[in-house]
Amino acid sequence: MAKRVGWVLRVVLPAVVIVVWLVAASFGGPTFGKLSEVSTNDQASFLPASAESTEAGEWQQRFSDSDAIPAVVVLSSSDGSALDQQTLGELAQLTTTLGDVEGVAAEGEEATVAGPIPSEDGVAVEFIVPIADTEHVDDVVAAMRTTLTDAVPSGIDVYVTGPAGLTADLVGAFGGIDGILLLVAVGAVFVILLVVYRAIILPFLVLFTSVFALTAAILLVYAFASWGWITLNGQSQGILSILVIGAATDYSLLLVARYREALHSERSPVAAMKRAWRAAIEPIAASAATVVLALLCLLFSDLNSNRSLGPIAAIGIVFSFLAAITLLPALLVLFGRVGFWPFAPKLAAPHEHAASTAEPSPVSAAPAALADSAHPGRHAHAAHAAAPAGATGLEGASALWRRVGGLIARRPRWTWLVSALLLAAACLGLLQLRANGVAQTDVVLGASNARDGQTVAAEHFPAGSGSPVIVIADQADADAVLEAVTATEGVDSASIYAGNVRPGAESQPVVVDGRVMIEAVLAVEADSLEAEDVVRSLRADLPAVDPSALIGGPTAVDLDTNTTAQADLVKIIPIVLAVILVILILLLRAVVAPLLLIGSVILSYAATLGVSALVFDHLLGFAGADASVPLFGFVFLVALGVDYNIFLMTRVREESLAIGTRPGILRGLSMTGGVITSAGIVLAATFAALAVIPILFLVQIAFIVAFGVLLDTVIVRSLLVPALSYDIGRAIWWPSKLSRSGSTAR
Repeated sequence: MAKRVGWVLRVVLPAVVIVVWLVAASFGGPTFGKLSEVSTNDQASFLPASAESTEAGEWQQRFSDSDAIPAVVVLSSSDGSALDQQTLGELAQLTTTLGDVEGVAAEGEEATVAGPIPSEDGVAVEFIVPIADTEHVDDVVAAMRTTLTDAVPSGIDVYVTGPAGLTADLVGAFGGIDGILLLVAVGAVFVILLVVYRAIILPFLVLFTSVFALTAAILLVYAFASWGWITLNGQSQGILSILVIGAATDYSLLLVARYREALHSERSPVAAMKRAWRAAIEPIAASAATVVLALLCLLFSDLNSNRSLGPIAAIGIVFSFLAAITLLPALLVLFGRVGFWPFAPKLAAPHEHAASTAEPSPVSAAPAALADSAHPGRHAHAAHAAAPAGATGLEGASALWRRVGGLIARRPRWTWLVSALLLAAACLGLLQLRANGVAQTDVVLGASNARDGQTVAAEHFPAGSGSPVIVIADQADADAVLEAVTATEGVDSASIYAGNVRPGAESQPVVVDGRVMIEAVLAVEADSLEAEDVVRSLRADLPAVDPSALIGGPTAVDLDTNTTAQADLVKIIPIVLAVILVILILLLRAVVAPLLLIGSVILSYAATLGVSALVFDHLLGFAGADASVPLFGFVFLVALGVDYNIFLMTRVREESLAIGTRPGILRGLSMTGGVITSAGIVLAATFAALAVIPILFLVQIAFIVAFGVLLDTVIVRSLLVPALSYDIGRAIWWPSKLSRSGSTAR
């Protein structure tokens, strides 16, 4: 009977679990390529209904009865000379050619292409092409560029820019998310795992766990997006892939470390897994819960893109957790010690079991050059006097972590003070952080036909042509509003919308429910920060002329997006901190230690942002940062940074109950040092993979999270937190029993 039960636990149950995940992957895998079908990168759809530009946009649709996205076609002489009459005549024929491109006109309707509009210097002409097929803007723009390249005479440069062109280039830049990003992330993790485990099979088991978690998460995300419950865009899609791969691998590393440790004292893989699972489930569950709740705090955001990222990323973390505690244990039990080949852990002799429980994690096997131990010093001996005999907290640790532990034991106050000062110095870079938004032309890194077209258009035409500022005004105040708009600095020209009429035909202003629409062409590029200043001026001045005036258009959408993102930062940060603090208090049954951990991750975040600002400005030469970058960086770094402190402090508490606080701190550090360092490197590598997508936002998030995780792993978790905790002593556990004077803890 016992053999039958053992066989069920050893083979049948793991096989059933693996089959369930295989079924989920069989449906989720093919869905990965379909995410773009339910994804949108339309910035206007991210704004709340209360935004002024949203309300103005609704009025604008009532005037034009169309949600077409305008493309601006710019054709200029390659050598900078004026175009002759013959060439201008040939270019005039392109009005029909552009209108015939599939997707420009709605089915059964005629295209309304405006142009050609010659520049004053005669070097360029311009066409305004409203694209009706808004769901496939990138395909329509690509077709327009191909058609124009074949149709224009030689010596003419072709650009398709404006809102449609910029959107198409943005979609094109996101094209690598489905394949390249995942390939780079998985490849980087696989190499790291090979180095960490020095095993052939185990890295594949961990990667299978991560990839299966991703496929299952994608299945649910796709369903939610198709039902309209969430708004999926390229940014959240990329972050989902990276977050799941990184988090699932991190959780797997912790479980594998406990499992490997248990195999030294348990003959049966099933018994070893039971022991490892019981030890690892609390910190893994607490970690996952912390990240999930922190991400769900994004639901308080007023931006739909931010608000949707919360549940999207939370779904990814939930499946990472489920895969790590179900699929990975099944795979590990099924393979047993063979999974660690060629360095399979051996069963220790009975008298060695005590030592085997201090087995370091896979990466703690340091080279022979690091084999010398660090003497804890007199201070450590005094601190451990009340602990069980021989319990210094450094037994069984690798040379590296013995040295770190010895440094903390000898000079705890100097260690945390120096660490804190280094982080504080890095925070000074915050003075150079520019996170108030960037021009749309700076969003896509690398080659961009639309960006080049914007530059050429600004040289020969009013810079804001094709993307006018929209002003909705009362009909009675129309003339006064038009005069005020025209007089505003930064406005090149303005006119009251009179519908689509042929040149020379008599026109009358279009009036809808007693209101008119004014189109203001800016003298500066519509996607620039200077254009946002013009919108601010209009919103400040026009209420004196018409209190009901509304300002909209692409520039106003950009401004409202940046303003809302900055407001979200102030609102969401305190909520996230409060949620994480409550979780830590419940987990550690203390108040002081959680406050210490929260303070450390805040300092780490500020230092990371400071260094990032310096790198972005002086090394990479970025024009600035998206207004959402600090918020996303905070949520990921604080939630993930607390993760590693949870792994550390739950082990420290476990050891403190047995040998006292200060020895427990050193032992907890030595036991988790290798696995947490490995997890930090894995997470940093996966987020760094985001940099392969040439989008400014993702490249900045990639650097912030990758650098921040390494900073947190190397300095905060390895030095600052253990040294400060060691210096404070048992008081970190206040008000639990561990902090009382009668306890054996020190």
